[in-house]
Amino acid sequence: MKNQEIKFKNNNSNYSIFIGKNALKILPNKIRSLCPRTKKIALVVDKKVPTKFKTILKKNLKKYEVLFIPFKANEKNKSIDTVNNYLKILLSKNFNRSDLIISVGGGITGDTVGFIASVFKRGINFINIPTTLLAQVDSAIGGKTGVNSIYGKNLIGSFYQPKLVISDTAFINSLPKKEMICGYAEILKHSIIQDKKFFNWLEKNSRFIFSKNSRELTYAIKKSCKIKNYFVTRDTNEKGIRMVLNFGHTFAHAIEVKNNYSKKITHGEAVLSGMILATKLSVVKKICHIKILNRILNIYSKNNLEYTFKKYKHQSSIYQLIPFLKNDKKNNDDKINFILLKNIGKTALPNQSKISMGNLKKLCKAISQY
Repeated sequence: MKNQEIKFKNNNSNYSIFIGKNALKILPNKIRSLCPRTKKIALVVDKKVPTKFKTILKKNLKKYEVLFIPFKANEKNKSIDTVNNYLKILLSKNFNRSDLIISVGGGITGDTVGFIASVFKRGINFINIPTTLLAQVDSAIGGKTGVNSIYGKNLIGSFYQPKLVISDTAFINSLPKKEMICGYAEILKHSIIQDKKFFNWLEKNSRFIFSKNSRELTYAIKKSCKIKNYFVTRDTNEKGIRMVLNFGHTFAHAIEVKNNYSKKITHGEAVLSGMILATKLSVVKKICHIKILNRILNIYSKNNLEYTFKKYKHQSSIYQLIPFLKNDKKNNDDKINFILLKNIGKTALPNQSKISMGNLKKLCKAISQY
């Protein structure tokens, strides 16, 4: 199957996302055309990336002076300390702005390396090669970069667009089921917030994504990228409509912070929990019909995903999340700025669903009854 190309365009930057099996082979030609003055490349690679891909990358980049930097990708290493350490390495090796940093890994790697690229000498060339399904359908698109703080997730960061994104689906063949669930969470989210036909397709075809069928997988990645691209190109810096992409994430980030970014719950699993809680809250607030909630619950059931929200069925467990919601980056006053659902393919507009901490505490019992 031929590589699929999606073009990202806004007032500040233009770049392409290439999707397909063995798409990595286009990398040398793209570097020559996009970064003609590059002499040095910092190749930051997640330690979990299989050796065969590291070998391919090194072979493709043999004409350049390559600095190979392994990265242990976890939420605790997604920190300002890591950024400072890597900046010191780049400065000590005399990198300049015409050189290039390439991120090879999942969302944690891309977010961290993208932020490093954005602040190194006020911006160095950056290429993102996402290796997980989650990164390919979400974090590698749109230019959000950043690291975590003790006060919350992704609170230190910038908007910085890459020169190129290459989503090689060959990476996905090595992913465990848990990583596939992470990516599926964002694919499902994209369908829920924007595309009813895509949701209908997922009701019938999700099993092919989990079995890594190349045709259906490529289709789902491309559809997700297009949906995210729709929001990002209209609101690059997340001042308005782009916030719709945070559906489910307000609760999800609270779950992650409460659990101290434990490996026991992945970001995707937290998002799956968060989407159910956000949909239940939408039903409680009477902007969404319970039939919509049941339809979403049914797709979870079909794909054995009920375990992701089982812990948050009870009033007490929902109540315990509330203190961790106050530092969500969408909040701009004392109220929690939720993205709520009206129907499959349609959310309430950003800033229309602000709920005070006090009112949210009162709603916990009602949420738990669904």
